[in-house]
Amino acid sequence: MITVLVVGTGNVATHLYNAFFNIDNINVSQISSRNLKNIPNTDVTIIAVSDDAIAEVSSKINNPFVVHTSGSISMKNLQNSTRKGVFYMLQTFTKEKKVDFKKVPFCLEAEHKDDLKILKKLAKTLGNSIYTIDSNQRKALHVAAVFVNNFTNHLYKIGHDICLTHNVPFKVLHPLIQETSNKIMSLPPIKAQTGPAIRNDTKTIKNHLTLLEEQQQKIYKILTKSIQDSLNR
Repeated sequence: MITVLVVGTGNVATHLYNAFFNIDNINVSQISSRNLKNIPNTDVTIIAVSDDAIAEVSSKINNPFVVHTSGSISMKNLQNSTRKGVFYMLQTFTKEKKVDFKKVPFCLEAEHKDDLKILKKLAKTLGNSIYTIDSNQRKALHVAAVFVNNFTNHLYKIGHDICLTHNVPFKVLHPLIQETSNKIMSLPPIKAQTGPAIRNDTKTIKNHLTLLEEQQQKIYKILTKSIQDSLNR
């Protein structure tokens, strides 16, 4: 039996607590980061709070092994005087949408080998993709994740806005979005790239720009140049 305390009540903390709650050999509890006076002593304490709050919250915890769930914060940012680690799940979390942890990569780090074994054992109760990733690698991975997730989603938003402006159903783009995602599972992104930028189709590019608002034009030009520059690397 592994005892686990989840500190936090946000998206990540909620999904993590609910997932552990259904595992027979894990005894999990949860508290708010604002209620740290009577913390239960557990094998692993998982701080799932905003990045800015990790240092302050961890400084108030004396449990033997404390980890955070951030992708961009170093393990050294933990301010507890006891053992430290990281239990980072590379996925986008929304409270309203159920997460299939079997498909979530777990990126783990710890100061000591025995602690890393504990984190691996914990991760294996939920998922199948377990990676040992140090703080520098995790930062790079987090930046990459921002590009493929956050920035991509914002581009979906721009595409949605363009559809609304011209009275076209956004759902017409759904099969294209799905096919693009499927394609990069078997091809490197550079090999999967299509469109006017990679063809250097200047006529189409100019026509597209006339349809766009000023901010959209700036983004279109930057991405077009980036695609074309990538061919020369």
